[in-house]
Amino acid sequence: MSAPVTQTPTTRPSTSVALLRKRRGWFFGLTGDQFVKYVFQGNAVISIIALILITFTIFKDAVGFIPQNHSNLAVYRLAGLEFVDILREQVKSHTAMSRYLASLRMQRLDTLLKKENLTPADATARLAAFDEFANKFADTTSDHETILGNMTELASSIKERQKVAEDLTEAKQNFLNEMVRVSAERATELKKQADAIEIETLNFKAEVLPLRAMRAEVLAANEKQVAALRELVVNPPKFNDAALDGRMDKFKGFVERYLGEVKTTEEKLAAWDQSKPVTWLESFNAFAFGRQWVTASFWQDWYGIIPLLTGSLMIAFIALIIAIPLGVAAAVYTSQVARPAEQQFIKPYIEFISAIPSVVLGFFGIAMLGETLRRVSQIPSLNWIPGFPMAERLNATTAACLLALLAIPTIFSLAEDAINNVPRAFKEASLALGATRLQTIIHITVPAALSGIMAAILLGFGRVIGETMVVLLCAGNRIQIPEFSSGLGVIFQPVHTMTGIIAQEMGEVVRNSIHYRALFMVGVVLFMISLTVNWLAQKIVRRYRISIG
Repeated sequence: MSAPVTQTPTTRPSTSVALLRKRRGWFFGLTGDQFVKYVFQGNAVISIIALILITFTIFKDAVGFIPQNHSNLAVYRLAGLEFVDILREQVKSHTAMSRYLASLRMQRLDTLLKKENLTPADATARLAAFDEFANKFADTTSDHETILGNMTELASSIKERQKVAEDLTEAKQNFLNEMVRVSAERATELKKQADAIEIETLNFKAEVLPLRAMRAEVLAANEKQVAALRELVVNPPKFNDAALDGRMDKFKGFVERYLGEVKTTEEKLAAWDQSKPVTWLESFNAFAFGRQWVTASFWQDWYGIIPLLTGSLMIAFIALIIAIPLGVAAAVYTSQVARPAEQQFIKPYIEFISAIPSVVLGFFGIAMLGETLRRVSQIPSLNWIPGFPMAERLNATTAACLLALLAIPTIFSLAEDAINNVPRAFKEASLALGATRLQTIIHITVPAALSGIMAAILLGFGRVIGETMVVLLCAGNRIQIPEFSSGLGVIFQPVHTMTGIIAQEMGEVVRNSIHYRALFMVGVVLFMISLTVNWLAQKIVRRYRISIG
């Protein structure tokens, strides 16, 4: 008889142990649901902390800009640079009129060479009277240019001495601050070095007296110039060309306006008050409404955001004009018309665009798109288009076309989701009433999804206005407000953007300098625009969901 088989006890835990483990969980005493909950809560907390840190960093470095710019503008006034710039504006206006005459000459020369088939020598001979007139006009400001040069040299030397005094004051303060952290022997040595620094204290009122004395020279030069200009415009040269003669008549109006400006300049020079304090509002307005961004200038640095803001908004709007029809139309077609096989082909390829690095698109814009657009613009039959032929291959339109490519996937995806979330009953009711599929799409589906589509457009706007590499490579980077007087041709002018200026200049500025803080102020403006756009988009989406629900 065989021995009884011994049963090996199983390692399976009892029911009570299994329930206990399930209750306690498998990770740090948490159940699976609790673990997932805390993971998502942790992600939310991390996002909030990151947003707070970003906001704090940007505003911390930007907040010092206003006091620094206030000091910058105060020295600009005290050293007399503001006084000199009053005359400089008058000279610039005269130079602009000289450029206008030069453009007339170029246009007339082109006509003589191409339409009348004259040789260059004969064409120049025909323009001799006009050249004599233009030279006499240019000579009327020679005295002003001499006076302006002397005034510039004097004012810049005053500013430079003040800059040296400020640098020495900062160096002395650094020595004094370091004394607290070193030994007594080292502190004594630092004290000697600080005491050895001699800082010049400028009496600005006395320093600018020679500048004020030059006002008499300006008045004498103005009197001479006004007499010469009035004599010149009595009998201006004629071109025997209706269009050019009309432009010459406009030049007479420019001269009359300039004569009024001469009078205004004299009044400004007389009323200039060196002791007038620069207000904090002035220092803020110089940034918020300033029309110049000039850095590393021997004369005066200006940090006005208007040229950068204008360039950013213009490129963004052009990009949206291209992206909105394409993105929304693709979303409507894919969700309402396309067959499943088409959907599987269209959606991945549109969304793949967003995976292309922006720097690669920028290279494409430089190598292909910009040059192609420039060559197309030179086709004679297209000269009727404003801005053609294009002067620059890298301009606002070149950058906008590439940004439109980046915005289309965002607009397409969000707009498609909005359209797909429209209740099916809306569509079925419309079709039951006898409407065609096209009528249903136009009058029912799209209007019902309009809030979601608007949110998609706003997020597309936020996508393009925050782009950096494409605009840095393809926008032309000209820090100047576009000439909107040229009409629609303004879209083919080079511009600079807020993102582009930060990327271009941040790596070269001195930390905590006024230029450094000005770039952070630009970042604050960009941050606020993006935050506002995203807030509006989220608000529209919430309202859309409520209305659908």
